[in-house]
Amino acid sequence: MEKSDFLDKLLDEGKLKLAEPSENVCESYLQKAANSLKSSRVLLQNKLYEDSVSMSYYAMYNSLLALLFRVGIKSENHSASILMFKKIFGRGDLYKMIAFAKKERIDKQYYVDFVLTKESAEDLTEKAEHFTTELRLIIKSLRNEDIRAARSKFESI
Repeated sequence: MEKSDFLDKLLDEGKLKLAEPSENVCESYLQKAANSLKSSRVLLQNKLYEDSVSMSYYAMYNSLLALLFRVGIKSENHSASILMFKKIFGRGDLYKMIAFAKKERIDKQYYVDFVLTKESAEDLTEKAEHFTTELRLIIKSLRNEDIRAARSKFESI
């Protein structure tokens, strides 16, 4: 299935749509992101590397949802949310980071044929810290015209 078909299907199903921009929902997701990042660190300290990887990803993902809700985009699909980030905000560096984290989370959560080192779990936690900080900065810098532009880009998808 092509990406446009994928997004069209989610749009048709109402799983990807414009919503009212919300600072409150944004703040709630930022808090979830902060909690996931704390959990990632605690799990890392306790040598629970697989779970630390998952929490690192969720710190990133919840930050992304915060950004999307701040501009008024509701997405009920991880892949679509990540793709929306790339299409609307164009931050290829951060897009690659969260796409990698999603793949790592899936590999570590659902499969058993992998080697996970302390160093790779630490690396992902550091990436999550960087990603969440960058998204907080993006959110903080959003102006009304930025929100309108993001919504306009969404509508043209």
